[in-house]
Amino acid sequence: METQLDPMTDDLPLMANTSYMLVKHYILDFDVDFKSKVIEGIIVLFFETGSRYRKTSSTGKGSCQSQFGETCKMRASELCHTPVTNVSACSSKTEYNDIAVCGKGEEDTSDKNGNHSNEEQASGISSSKDCCDIENHGNKDFLLVLDCCDLSVLKVEEVDVAAVSGIEKFTRSAELTDVSKELENLRNQIVHELVTLPADRWKEQLYYFTRCSQAPGCGELLFTTGTWSLEIRKSGIQTPTDFPHAIRIWYKTKPEGRSVTWTTDQSGRPCVYTMGSPINNRALFPCQEPPIALSTWQASVQTAAGFVVLMSGENSAEPVQLREGILSWYYYVTMPMPASTFTIAVGCWQEVKQQSFTAAIQTNIEFSLPSSQADFRWHEEVCGHVEYPCRFQNPAARLQAVIPYRVFAPWCLMEHCKECLLQLIPQCLSAAYTTLGTHPFSRLDVLIVPSNFSSLGMASPHIIFLSQSVLPGGSHLCGTRLCHEIAHAWFGLAIGARDWTEEWISEGFATFLEDIFWARAQQQLSHDEVRGQRELKALLRWRRLRDEVQNSEEELQVLRPKKESTGELSESGASVVKHGLKAEKIFMQVHYLKGYFLLQSLARTIGEASYLASLRKFVHRFHGQLVLSQDFLCMLLEDIPEQKKSELTVESIFQNWLDTSGIPKPLLEEGETWKECQLVQQVSGEVTKWIQTNRRIRKSGKKKRKQDEVIFQKLLPDQLVLLLESLLEEKTLCPRILQCLEKTYQLREQDAEERSQRNCFNISPTKSRWY
Repeated sequence: METQLDPMTDDLPLMANTSYMLVKHYILDFDVDFKSKVIEGIIVLFFETGSRYRKTSSTGKGSCQSQFGETCKMRASELCHTPVTNVSACSSKTEYNDIAVCGKGEEDTSDKNGNHSNEEQASGISSSKDCCDIENHGNKDFLLVLDCCDLSVLKVEEVDVAAVSGIEKFTRSAELTDVSKELENLRNQIVHELVTLPADRWKEQLYYFTRCSQAPGCGELLFTTGTWSLEIRKSGIQTPTDFPHAIRIWYKTKPEGRSVTWTTDQSGRPCVYTMGSPINNRALFPCQEPPIALSTWQASVQTAAGFVVLMSGENSAEPVQLREGILSWYYYVTMPMPASTFTIAVGCWQEVKQQSFTAAIQTNIEFSLPSSQADFRWHEEVCGHVEYPCRFQNPAARLQAVIPYRVFAPWCLMEHCKECLLQLIPQCLSAAYTTLGTHPFSRLDVLIVPSNFSSLGMASPHIIFLSQSVLPGGSHLCGTRLCHEIAHAWFGLAIGARDWTEEWISEGFATFLEDIFWARAQQQLSHDEVRGQRELKALLRWRRLRDEVQNSEEELQVLRPKKESTGELSESGASVVKHGLKAEKIFMQVHYLKGYFLLQSLARTIGEASYLASLRKFVHRFHGQLVLSQDFLCMLLEDIPEQKKSELTVESIFQNWLDTSGIPKPLLEEGETWKECQLVQQVSGEVTKWIQTNRRIRKSGKKKRKQDEVIFQKLLPDQLVLLLESLLEEKTLCPRILQCLEKTYQLREQDAEERSQRNCFNISPTKSRWY
């Protein structure tokens, strides 16, 4: 039974005891059923012993290798004659996507509260706290804790990886520490050898992961589920080292599960997708949620013909027919990532095909080395992450300005995507490459998601979700939002926050970089035009931050809410995401805005060119790793000349920007300076015209007088947002002015930002107050 959590808290618990066992690879098998709105899943997890219990044996070296190999052959021979239940026999095929479809239809053992167990007595399970005290209470069984919510877990078993034909090749360097336990140790030794294969053997590794996932079970494991966790134990096993390192779980999602949403697309066809839930993916599959649990995965998804499966994956999957009317889609990832980044979308999506001109753009810029690459050549050969097939080490990848991309949408939105989105993608990808260098991911899918999507965009490995709201009104919002999500490939995905409460590391950087990318994507703009647009954007963001600070709880305005405790874990590895479940936090932008202004302040201090060079250095030093705020700040301050540092220190940045609520002190005076921008002054003139026209119309009353015609200037999209925000501050606008605004700026055809301002007032002929 798990440790009880306060139901009134707004913190999100991360229950997995990653310090004891760390998942290294998932193999997922999903069967998507739109009629029942349920995904039936079989998941195989491969573990390494966690950092607190990793053995470094010094006995028996070199004495057991031949015996170990013989043991493996013996077990493989024996298990060929063992009856197999609910698991397909090991296949002799060599394809990496040969994942068995098995075990569906297990009996649901959930109780009326939705909890599940195969324990005779739930009280026999120790709490998460108890399982941390293994050294002092060696008589207790070790308890593996996974993050899990809104799932019906049906069965858990150990996987006999030693039964796989040919697996003995992974036992040659393994050593037995206790001959009496050789059969139990054998399986864990095989898993250890498999998960630690060098990066250049990744294809072989995926192949044997698949083969092992199809191996028969060798004993059910005891389990129980609670509100936030799945707890598993094996009777008599008291340490993580001896616990099975390959386990298989049968489960079903629930229609009301919070990790995916079942809906219809804009064409009225059914679909399901992960929408960026605050609880991440624990209602899609049992997993280890803490960021430290970096893992790879393979996934096979079965669904009815006519549906397209898009997913976080390095390959562009092609469907394989399993049987009449049923297709299977297979994806894999070899870069270790948090389980929270796994993304899936299943629907009747249509691919928006490349136009000839976009193909030409991609060909022309795909292998052009930007001058910005030169300043990090000195350390491009060194990576600080765990070993994987890294694109930063691939000479061809380092020259690829535009990675392969595809666009998918409901059929009714395909023309909109052709008109705007297709031509923007290569421009934005190239601008990102020119700024930061090597793309961390090998390809990109862009999907226009259903209208119930609550954000403008969301980035995941190899796939970006965009709202339909970015498509109307020209390229501005679509381009800037695309640049923002592309920036997350570096900041948020390739480089992740070690503590999820430091969201600014992802969102602040992406907000800052979207301006840089978008300016470079619009190659026709002059330096003065770029500067003017950035100053205008900064003023809009300053106004939003000011309004948000005035209308939100102070504790939600802090970018580093855990302060000195940021990044700290419990002994087991469990932790909480502070305010992770607080409803209003989902709609707040403080981590975007304060993070953006901090980075802009630092760039202004050292100069943009030097600052961007430091960003590229940071990317190359920390890609594939998890960071805290001080990792970036310390590296940056090392590169700042003493004469420019003034009183800038990590401690002062914490105090002024990250650890306090409200508007940071260095930012308080900035709002007035941006008002001097020429683009802002132009908007002020237009606002004055509208206010004067409103007053004249109100004074004239109901009498229709011939009014002098007023000429209003054409405005940029961000200027129009500022104009509408400024007019919102007026107490009363008459209906004729509101109608004139609608007609002058064609508000119904504008993008989401302008339309959101339009919706702030009522155009009813009997009501004229703007609210």
